[in-house]
Amino acid sequence: MSRLIAILMTIALSPILLLVALIIRLESPGPAIFTQKRVGQFGRLFTIYKFRTMQIGTPDLPSDKVGEDDPRFTRNGRFLRRFSIDEFPQLFNIIKGEMVFIGPRPALHNQHELNAMRHMRGIDVLKPGITGWAQVNGRDSIPLETKVELDKYYLGFHNWQLDLKILWLTFFKTTTGEGLYNAQLAVDRNRARAQKQVAFDHESGDLTSKAPVVAARKEDNRSA
Repeated sequence: MSRLIAILMTIALSPILLLVALIIRLESPGPAIFTQKRVGQFGRLFTIYKFRTMQIGTPDLPSDKVGEDDPRFTRNGRFLRRFSIDEFPQLFNIIKGEMVFIGPRPALHNQHELNAMRHMRGIDVLKPGITGWAQVNGRDSIPLETKVELDKYYLGFHNWQLDLKILWLTFFKTTTGEGLYNAQLAVDRNRARAQKQVAFDHESGDLTSKAPVVAARKEDNRSA
């Protein structure tokens, strides 16, 4: 059933898919489709398809390690990621039988800790999904342990009612952008920038610039 729905959606969305691909090709060098090795059902590796939102040469990083202010985004990359348009090509993964619409999000091949935790809890018997229970309960703003527990809950209790709830919450979370970026990552980056500025001021003999430190402390307070 998932494959049939994915085929029909691909046909219906084909004008949008082609338009997005064209925009990506025109705005930055490189292919429109980004491919990456992910861990699928039973720990098997497969190639996932996404619309490219980052510059060519960006290393394989989990999404919780990419901040909203990352300079490696393409011109429209943040917009595509903000509304999860970059995930549309995964319809082809569903057609190939590698993914389903709802299930644990496939981890990167180098996310060894997450993959090991999922294997220990038997979560890897599920096919990975475009969206899932962990996605609508924090996405990239939750720690790995919480994410795995949410995946475990879905493994034990998934049914059509829960799937409908996940689909509705996915639509809501996508429109609001909730959980899209790891807030702590922004705090850490601001702190690092502030420390570099202080070190630079110290070396240059200018110790009057305290603004970066104050900004970092305010950011810490907001995230507490």
